[in-house]
Amino acid sequence: MTLFDGITARLIETPGLNVNILEREGDDPDTPPERTVVLIHGNLSSSLFWQETMLDLPHDLRVLGIDLRGFGGTEHAPVDATRGVRDFSDDVAATLEELGIPTAHLVGWSMGGGVVMQYALDHPVLSLTLLSPISPFGFGGTRRDGSRLTEDDAGTGAGGVNPDFIQRLIDHDMTTDAPTSPRSVFRASYVAPGYSSPHEDVWIESMLTTSTATGNYPGEAVPSENWPGFAPGATGVLNTMAPKYFNVSGIVDLDPKPPIAWVHGALDVIVSDTSFYDLNQLGKLGIVPGWPGEEIAPPQEIVSQTRDVLDAYAAAGGDVTEVSLEGVGHTANLESPAEFRHALLSVIGYVGTPVDPAPPTETIILKSED
Repeated sequence: MTLFDGITARLIETPGLNVNILEREGDDPDTPPERTVVLIHGNLSSSLFWQETMLDLPHDLRVLGIDLRGFGGTEHAPVDATRGVRDFSDDVAATLEELGIPTAHLVGWSMGGGVVMQYALDHPVLSLTLLSPISPFGFGGTRRDGSRLTEDDAGTGAGGVNPDFIQRLIDHDMTTDAPTSPRSVFRASYVAPGYSSPHEDVWIESMLTTSTATGNYPGEAVPSENWPGFAPGATGVLNTMAPKYFNVSGIVDLDPKPPIAWVHGALDVIVSDTSFYDLNQLGKLGIVPGWPGEEIAPPQEIVSQTRDVLDAYAAAGGDVTEVSLEGVGHTANLESPAEFRHALLSVIGYVGTPVDPAPPTETIILKSED
């Protein structure tokens, strides 16, 4: 019931695990890579979040979404966080190999943005579309230049998750009776105020596919002598983004450099220079007690870090388009679909069936030396 008309699901057997993919009915499996778009979802979600985008893209493209391990319909294999997000990106590579897709245009949302950047470091890609991506230096625990705050990355990873939220995932809670219910989290964090959709139940069902089995979400935490008293362990989803395990700033040195579109919402509270999911930001606001101060534990400047790395990418010869959307939160594909669609079609160099007019030019900032 969570699949829209025109979307189908099937399992792909790879050497490591069975991977669930979503496809559009009627897409030609012989479509060349230049017209193939692969969509990678973020944390606490699945490819179900991409269905509106899939149906909205021109039908002379081949479009598919891949569920990462422990999400959607893909097997719930443990995640080795010491490899960063490479377990996820390796699964994507294995899936595309089984499908006979040697390269494609990759789209990554949130954590999925980190996955596609890691994929680009290891495999050829035709373009990258980054939707509200995590910083190239991981999530939390770094200064503006990407340098780590502590040797153990205190305050990052799995230890910051509210146990009641995890229990509500386990209980498949669809209510709004607490701020920690998945639906409440979606409304408060995934989208900007005022967003509504007849498909909200689908988005919540997608969140509830998240595996909480050992080695999946959120992962293990270990004690730390540094504030706030915990550090990331070696397994689990959230620990993959700890800066000691994750750093994809090396995309600056890619050769050749695929074009990049970076789309983000100005009201995003997850991926922000003042993220409400950054323990240091919560400490600064007095929500988490005992914060040791700006000098020791500054909030991570996620958007600024991303801009710095992409500026360096452009200065090194890459083409970068930034689309900053006012009034939009963490899910521009849902909240501002026409603008997101235009950014994606532009970066893949789509020429074919007429598309919607471009959004206002002031929301698009071209970054390159050309």
